[in-house]
Amino acid sequence: MRHTRSHTKNRRSHHALKAPALAVCANCGASHRPHHMCLECGFYKGRQVMDLAAKKQAREARLQAKKAMITAQNQQVAPSEAEEVSAAPVGEATDEKKSE
Repeated sequence: MRHTRSHTKNRRSHHALKAPALAVCANCGASHRPHHMCLECGFYKGRQVMDLAAKKQAREARLQAKKAMITAQNQQVAPSEAEEVSAAPVGEATDEKKSE
């Protein structure tokens, strides 16, 4: 059975998205979801649930170590690639063709 445009639009009138409800953190004043820990300071109901400053420092240290490891690997790989490129006889073959 065909639905009219008005019937379809009436059915879809309940499909609209609603804005999420937000609460204000008593500690730092940031907005967060109700009944959830504040993502800015780590407090919930006036007590500290998670030390976000320590987590941030640990994450920064982990990222620095990863960057150092990647640069060390790139420095080890780069000289060996340069030797492979210089050892290739591609340039010799083109020089012989030019001289003929």
